[in-house]
Amino acid sequence: MATADPSPGVRAAAALPRRTLAGYSLGSLVTGAFGTVPGLLLLPYLTDTSGVAAGVAGLLVLLPKAWDVLVNPIAGRISDRRGDRRPFLLVAGLLLAVLFAAIFAGPVRSGAGAGAYVAVSFLAAATAYAFFQVPYVAMPAELTDGYAERTRLMTWRVAVLAFAILVSGALAPLVVEQTGGGLVGHRWAGVFVGALIAVGTLGVYFGTRHAETRTVPAVEPGLRAQLRLAAANGPFRVLLLLWIVQAVGIGTMLAGVQYFADHVVGSATVLFAAFVGPALLVMPLWTRVGARLGKPRSLAAGSLLFAAGALALLSAPALPPVAVYLIVAVIGVGYAGQQVFALAMLPDCIAHETARTGRRQAGVFTGLWTAGETLGLALGPGLYASILQLFGYVSSSTGEAATQDGTARLGVLLGFTVVPAVLVGAAVALLGAYRDVSR
Repeated sequence: MATADPSPGVRAAAALPRRTLAGYSLGSLVTGAFGTVPGLLLLPYLTDTSGVAAGVAGLLVLLPKAWDVLVNPIAGRISDRRGDRRPFLLVAGLLLAVLFAAIFAGPVRSGAGAGAYVAVSFLAAATAYAFFQVPYVAMPAELTDGYAERTRLMTWRVAVLAFAILVSGALAPLVVEQTGGGLVGHRWAGVFVGALIAVGTLGVYFGTRHAETRTVPAVEPGLRAQLRLAAANGPFRVLLLLWIVQAVGIGTMLAGVQYFADHVVGSATVLFAAFVGPALLVMPLWTRVGARLGKPRSLAAGSLLFAAGALALLSAPALPPVAVYLIVAVIGVGYAGQQVFALAMLPDCIAHETARTGRRQAGVFTGLWTAGETLGLALGPGLYASILQLFGYVSSSTGEAATQDGTARLGVLLGFTVVPAVLVGAAVALLGAYRDVSR
């Protein structure tokens, strides 16, 4: 059986079995949880529970993630050499589950010692995550060579990603609250998210055990040579730059969720439900949009919808909560489209290079991709923390956010709305230089 492909000149490919689609997508429980919760909880944990100044807290969140920029390409190179990527998922994923819980289990309650412990434990967790994420993102280019099948696979993956963001992002703050808040509440949240990561790890490992892979045995002789090839791939270079810029915007908004909930409107749990719930429902619609417009135009549409919704949130202080949640839902719909089509275009770029060179190098491409994403998602909280510092945000060591003046509340609002909107929306202009390699 072959899937119909709307793109002229693109070879149809055998449809992936549902067990492969479902099994692969379960890995998004890991990437969704680790991509969401540190950006959501760590900055408020450091500023409002450990009493760390906002600027320093942003640096502590940024540096371990910046380390992954160096580690991810190495992880890609190693996974390319080993062949089977599934063992990396199992070992790194289970290690990550333990290390994530350890982030909030430090022996020091507040001050410099608490900040240093968080930075070191987060660094260890980020390293383990690199060896899960890179092989995981490399797999789609080897599971199918079909243009439309990759969109289908990414639709499944992003649907589970949205679910993971909903479960981890909405429930983790609720776990903190319901288990006493402060240090104890964050420790229970760490255990909860660690368990979710373990479930996703086992799911993707066993769920893809029967999947057929299309690998190319030859590998470039050195990492430097592979990096040069990746840099020479024009479409990949454009897509990677767009992805990094948008990741900064998304990371900035993610870092601001708890602050926006505390100082502007609503609760973090309801905000996340409003963001992710509608996104899950519109996945089939985005698939149809992609079939009609193609991936690049659909990526632009999702990104601009996200940006428009974020700008509309500037009016949040004057709106009733229901209106705010509806706007957040629009942002979530845009985010779903942005994720689906960017992730579906990545394996197209990889497959194009493999067909051209006859060499197996998906791991290096995805290593660079995930390094860029990691850097962007790390820069987002750092940028948001800098805005808080600039606008005079007052830290606290009580486990409760301190009362802020009007200037600080303005910083909370601008960092959550204007900055993400500008970054995600402006990055769309880069698509003018993107050549659709599937055609």
